[in-house]
This record gives sequence, structure tokens and C-alpha cells, in this order.
Amino acid sequence: MAVIQKYGKNYSPDLVCHKENHPSDKIGVAGCHKKWPEHNSNWPRPVARVWTVVLLLGTCLLYCARVAMPICAVSMAEQFSWSKRESGMVLGSFFWGYCFTQVFGGYVSDRVGGEKVLLLSAAAWGSMTAFTPILAHFCSQPILSMTLARFLMGLLQGVHYPSLASLCSQKVVESERGFLMSTVGSGSYLGTLVIGGAGSLMLDMYGWESVFYVSGLLSVLWAYCMWKYLLKGEGPIITLESLGSGGAQSKLSKRHWLRLLKQPAVCAVIVTHLCTASTFFTLLSWLPTFFKDTYPDAKGWVFNVIPWLVAIPSSLFSGCLSDHLISQGFDTASVRKLMQFFSMGVSSVFTLLLCGNTTFPWAVAFVSATMGLTTFSHSGVSVNVQDLAPSCAGALFGVMNTCGAFSGVLMVYFSGYLIEATGSWASVFALITTINLLGLCTFLGFAEARRVDIDSSKVRHHNIHI
Repeated sequence: MAVIQKYGKNYSPDLVCHKENHPSDKIGVAGCHKKWPEHNSNWPRPVARVWTVVLLLGTCLLYCARVAMPICAVSMAEQFSWSKRESGMVLGSFFWGYCFTQVFGGYVSDRVGGEKVLLLSAAAWGSMTAFTPILAHFCSQPILSMTLARFLMGLLQGVHYPSLASLCSQKVVESERGFLMSTVGSGSYLGTLVIGGAGSLMLDMYGWESVFYVSGLLSVLWAYCMWKYLLKGEGPIITLESLGSGGAQSKLSKRHWLRLLKQPAVCAVIVTHLCTASTFFTLLSWLPTFFKDTYPDAKGWVFNVIPWLVAIPSSLFSGCLSDHLISQGFDTASVRKLMQFFSMGVSSVFTLLLCGNTTFPWAVAFVSATMGLTTFSHSGVSVNVQDLAPSCAGALFGVMNTCGAFSGVLMVYFSGYLIEATGSWASVFALITTINLLGLCTFLGFAEARRVDIDSSKVRHHNIHI
């Protein structure tokens, strides 16, 4: 049993099928991993490390461009005489666009390659960010132009994470996916810190327009460098023909999708990601208000910066730990569950500690521990979708992210209702803990790491009796 536990991740019907086929059988039977040439196109480790750094920087710039509007919203509202409701309409329009392109971005990435989608989208949302001040000044109705611009920003940025999932599943070996996804994921925290610090300085010294110009032009420059040096100047052209003639790995019919969504493991990652996203958005939205209400004399930069400083190394550590355990032969599914246990289980302990009467330093420590442990999901459920369905990881991650975004907004609104109804922050932290435990139990009970995007009934192999 110990041998099975340790080497279970390397053993699958696909490998058996490949070994038992006659050497002259070049194609193999349906369902074998070896029948698809994409599996032989994994990046070598040096190339994977370069891409990791590049994608980390891209995700950092993604959040710099995304957070530019919230940072400048107060100054823009004063200049254009926006009300609170109008400012909220501009800020909220990003979310609606963000939800609509998740599945589409993953679908296209699975067929033409995630790197092409990342490149085109980065060039587009980078340009949109740089042109935002021009649209605001030269449009007769700035509120309309900014609402439309933020909606388009959401549409263009919505493809980023599904494209990352698709690219990682196609180019990165299983034992290194945790490190890449956790490292790239830490770019969101880094970007929030960078734009929060540098953006605030530019806002005070050069005006709000400079924040958009700098973050937008740097994003376009990043896209150009990726095209020039990593893609070697190859044209990132996506045609209708390429969408319809993707490789065998990307062709999944409606019947296959229905079968895929009926798999308990697939439902588990969707539910777990929904719970993770909901609790993360709630903490992200309400923690500043919690600190201001509970500790009115506290320094704002302390609770707005320290948790993110903790989250970055925590995310990197989780990726290194998960990949190390898998490389040592531990079962992949068990490693994914362990990472998710830290993300949703252990973090909930520190969330509950916020319900009591604590001092400001302890509250910052508990929040930092919560946010740091939450990043372990980058090596848990976020990577598990690539284990389950590498042929359509982008589209499936898009489904997960869409559900998570919608549920996150609903939970943020509901948390506000709870605060007003009960007058206590303990009710919100109890709700977060409950949702976390629901998602964790689902993942621990049903999560797997074997491929489910292939029809096992068509795989010809001998039954193995133990």
C-alpha cells in the first residue's frame, strides 16, 4: 500500500496502455496520453524558468493596470464631479466585463495556445489603460466613457488567468506546475503593492493621468518584449480556421463536456474554487473597513501593506513545497488536498481568532496569516484543474473563475447586509469560515488527480488485480 501511495501519481491506465501497445502502433488507442504530440512539447526547465519570470511580471502589470482606477477614483471624482453612486458604477463595470470572457479566453487558448491570447490581450488592455486619460478628457460625458472603458478592461483582462491555466497544462510537467502557478499568482499581490506605493506617489506628484500612462505603456512594452524575445517575432494571428482546427487535444464535443461536468472531481474543483474566490473577495473588500471601524487610530498603510508582503513569500513557498512533495513520489491528489487544507482549513482558524477582542498588532498578525495561507490554493485547486483536464484546462478554469467571480460579488453584498443587521464583524468571519469548510470538505472528499477528459471506456488495457 505504501508503494501504491507513493508512486500512484505515475501510474495510470494511459501509461499501461502505452507500454502494452505494439511498437509498430504509432498512434495508440483512444485515451492514451502518448497519442497527442502536445505532450512532447513541454518546456525544458531553463525555458520554463524564463517563462515563469515573464508571466510573473505580466501578472504584476495586469494588477497595476487593474488597480489604477481605484487608486485614482477619488481624484477623478473630484475633477469630474462624480457622486458616490457614479464612482461605484465606474468601478463596478470592470467586474461585468471580467466575467463574460473567462470561458471564451480559455476556449481559444486551448486551441491556439495560451501565449498568443496572453500577448494579444496584454497589448489590448495595456493600450486601453494608456488611453484612459485621453478618453476622460476628450469625451463630453466622462462618466460614460470611463464606464465603457472599465467594462472593456474587464473583457480584455478576463482571459488572462484561463490562458495561464491552458498554457501551463500544455507546456509544464506535472511536478513543476505548482511552482509556476504559485509564482505567477504572487504577481497579483506584487502588482497591488507596486501600484499602491508608486501609483500613490505619481498621483500626488504628477496627477492621476500619470498612473494610467505609466502602467499602460509598461504593459504594452511587456507584450512587445514577449513577442520579440520569447515568441521570436512570430505573428500572434488567431484565425477562425485555427479556432476550428485545433489539435486533437483540444477537440471536445458537447457530449464530452457533459460527461466531463458530471465527473465528481470536476464538480469538486468548481465548488471549491467558488468557495475560495468568495471568501477571498470578501476579505479583500471588507478588511480595510474592519480595521477602520475597530481600530480608528491605526495607520492605514500597516494593514494595507503587511498582509500582502506576507502573501508573496507564502505563495512562492507553497509552490516549492507542492512540487517537492510530488517529485519525491507522493501522490499528486494527496498533495493538492494538503495545499487546500492549509488554504481553507488552517486559514479559517486565524479568521475565527478575529472574532474575539484582540489588539491591533494581533489583528494584523491574524489577517496576515489568513492571507498568506490562502495563497496555498495556487498549488491546490488552481492546479488541480490542469491535472484533471489538460486538454481543456483553459476553458474549465474559465468556468471556475466565472462562478467564483459571481459568487464573490454576491457574498460581498451579503456580508454588508450581515454587518448592518447584526452590528458585529464576528458574523462575517463566521460566514467566511463556514464557506471555507464547505469547500474544503468537498475537495477532500471528491478531488482526484487522474485525467477525466478522456473516455476511459475506450482505453484497452488489462485489468490489474492486487
